[in-house]
Amino acid sequence: MTESILAGLAAATAIWFIGAWYLRGADLRAFDRPRSDVPAGLWQSFSTGDHPNDEHRAVIESLSGVTAILGNTPRARQLPVLRDYLDTMFADRRLDARFVAVDAGGVRAEWVLAPGADPATRTLYIHGGAYTMGSPASHRIITSRFSEMTGGAVLAVDYRRMPENPRMAGIADCRTAYRWILESGPDGPAPASVLFVAGDSAGGNLTLSLLAWGRDQGLRAPDAAVALAPQTDATFGSPSLKDNLATDAMLGPMFRTLSRVPRSLLLWATCLRIRKRPCDPVISPVFGDLSNLPPLLIHASEVEMLRDDSVRYFNKARLAGSPVKLQTWNHVVHVWHMFYPELTEARDAFEEIRKFLAARTPRLHGDSPAA
Repeated sequence: MTESILAGLAAATAIWFIGAWYLRGADLRAFDRPRSDVPAGLWQSFSTGDHPNDEHRAVIESLSGVTAILGNTPRARQLPVLRDYLDTMFADRRLDARFVAVDAGGVRAEWVLAPGADPATRTLYIHGGAYTMGSPASHRIITSRFSEMTGGAVLAVDYRRMPENPRMAGIADCRTAYRWILESGPDGPAPASVLFVAGDSAGGNLTLSLLAWGRDQGLRAPDAAVALAPQTDATFGSPSLKDNLATDAMLGPMFRTLSRVPRSLLLWATCLRIRKRPCDPVISPVFGDLSNLPPLLIHASEVEMLRDDSVRYFNKARLAGSPVKLQTWNHVVHVWHMFYPELTEARDAFEEIRKFLAARTPRLHGDSPAA
């Protein structure tokens, strides 16, 4: 009996050790650098006041449908209900852009075309939704705004989602769409004169993974990229995942149960689900080589669970010499950009994005290049 107990303890210890060291990857705490350690202008913080205001409370109230679904829907039915909810959450919003379905080299997508959009100025947009939800339809507020800001066409990728498809299927779709948009526009085959890549949350993760892949493939780099509240680390290592659990009105209710699971078990579950080490840079871009990336703007909320995913990626990319900028906002929910134009911070965030993209592509608006 004693021998079997000891053998069981030894096996449990071995499993923990592998999970703790092999699956979680390198220690990233060196990149938890505070803003005071960053050169001026590279990390900017914004706030509309010391406390949440009526606009913030209205946004949180609008998320009550998610809370109701999580509380009143059997777990087996939650995903399809959440998908439908997200796709129709802003369905009554009137948008000036046209939405045209397209086959992007075998990948489903849609062109988003604001009035007067230049077909040679293109943005590849990758939606969020925890790799399981979201679609071009759910993110039309963001994609139509990108089309307006850039004066160009936006290709919103309808990549394959989990759990029906493996995690790598969505990554493969984004890579295919990137190759396609380089030489294909809304009017047919033609090279892009200006190219941006952007995405939010899970789509931000796919955006950052795509940037490193494109660099390593020797493909034409985007003129600039934007990652909105990206997940950069699938090893559950960022301090804000727990520190901001109570203040994240969007992700907190969805992932509160997972926060109680030991990290080693989460690492094993992730590995078995995606068939890769959670620290693989394809899945967790923050663990990869972050040098020689295109100009990149990252947005994050100060109170969201993924805040430190952005901070760590920003600090590591900056120290690797890549031109990266981080902007954070206080009191706002994860990917608050979806609440444009009623939320002041959404209007301000899009203005910062517009200035960032225009400064790095002076041919868009006749501006002088950024320093």
